[in-house]
Amino acid sequence: MNILLLGANGQLGWQLRRALAPLGRLTAWDRGDAGGDLARPDELAQGLRRLRPEVVVNAAAYTAVDRAEQDAVAAQLINASAPQAIAQVLAESGAMLVHYSTDFVFDGSGSAAWAEDAPTVPLNVYGRSKLAGEQAIRASGCRHLILRTSWVHAARGQNFARTMLRLAAERDSLNVVDDQIGAPTGADLLADTTAHALRALAQRPELGGTYHACAAGEVSWCGYARHLLGWARARGVALRASAESVHAIASADYPSAARRPLNSRLDTTRLCRQFGLQMPDWRDSVNRMLAEVLQLPLRAPARPDGLAQ
Repeated sequence: MNILLLGANGQLGWQLRRALAPLGRLTAWDRGDAGGDLARPDELAQGLRRLRPEVVVNAAAYTAVDRAEQDAVAAQLINASAPQAIAQVLAESGAMLVHYSTDFVFDGSGSAAWAEDAPTVPLNVYGRSKLAGEQAIRASGCRHLILRTSWVHAARGQNFARTMLRLAAERDSLNVVDDQIGAPTGADLLADTTAHALRALAQRPELGGTYHACAAGEVSWCGYARHLLGWARARGVALRASAESVHAIASADYPSAARRPLNSRLDTTRLCRQFGLQMPDWRDSVNRMLAEVLQLPLRAPARPDGLAQ
């Protein structure tokens, strides 16, 4: 299998390098590589025609949610125009496109987990640009696998977990939103799910389509922060703030440029059924990520913290 990975140096791309390598010949492009810049769709298309990959895995995206409100052109270019250009080239060659989307395509209403065919009503520019990318891929007619996910984290790169650990080392208490619910999902889990799905698609191409892929369980951002700090402090990490000093606030009390969905639960039933998977609890990959970030062994603490698992 001849695979081209885009966004190879991001937190997901870095894990995909590992997971995809056993599947065949892997070429990894990032923004600085010739043809690898999604902000230049025409050059990207030319590069694809030269390389002629059998599979393109697109882990690159514009993910600055708040900045996108003032930078809609760039968000649309990278999240919609570039995937459209990729899909059109692959439709010509018959190659497969793997693309990642987001819970932000939904409006976050209710409390039930979103199924793949639920109505998509994005609340912000970022969500609209990601939905436009999905729609362009499907309209192109190319073979594709679109994985919608949520709250991605990894030891590499910037994310919520690393921010909370930094702030907890500087402050005695933290205020964190408690009315947005989702599932923190490890980049390693997404990468392994992708590799597993590609093996299955090689034998059963009819499995292509749009799926939800995230860790099992659910938590608020506040609950997530409490878990992070409780786990770290129970293992001797020096933090000023504790799990108990993380205070719950409403989204309305934390104004931001972009509206966020309150309900980011994603139903992974279809993915698990079609590909024979079982998604692990969100704490599993969070704990591995923490151990890597903090360079700690994955062992139980001497005195378990009641807020951490």
